[in-house]
Amino acid sequence: MISSLRGSVLSATGGSVVIDVGGVGYHVHATPALALAARPGHELSVHTVLIVREDSMTLFGFATRDELEVFELLIGVTGVGPKSALGVLSALSPDQVAEAVQADDDAAFRKVSGIGPKTAKLITVSLAGKLAAPAARSAATPVVTGTAADSVLAALTNLGWPEKVAAEAVEETVGEASDADAASVPALLRLTLARLGPARPVGRSR
Repeated sequence: MISSLRGSVLSATGGSVVIDVGGVGYHVHATPALALAARPGHELSVHTVLIVREDSMTLFGFATRDELEVFELLIGVTGVGPKSALGVLSALSPDQVAEAVQADDDAAFRKVSGIGPKTAKLITVSLAGKLAAPAARSAATPVVTGTAADSVLAALTNLGWPEKVAAEAVEETVGEASDADAASVPALLRLTLARLGPARPVGRSR
């Protein structure tokens, strides 16, 4: 079982990255947010799960352990395959998945391509009690503890940005972004990377 990878990014597309680990290029399916954050030539660390089928062996990678754990729970639901589970995590953060399950809100999952009403309802029923929804946060809580912001901060630190620099950039971006962009991991990551500019992360590139 390949549980994690750390190496230099060879290439990145909208749904996957290729990571060079010891001279071997690993093709890893990823969320658009992680693929967007992966920059060729920079080092990337991902949590992974290897899905083995009769005719294939496919790696799926995630910026955080929480994303990986939710992915594994999702693929345990009847009718939810790896691609659909990845689609859920491309649209929702782990906290948002937990909140939707706790609220029995299957509408959140119906918005994901490939997931119909019956499967969406089955997700909320099957995962009930298996995910801890985050406690309600007060208005005084720093914005970087928000769900989308958490995922973006994790992706940036995995790429080598100093946590303080990344956290400040995420907080400033959330403060200026629309509500829709602030709640979307891909949009928030794109805006934060634009704020950080072309400077290379410290100490993680080769």
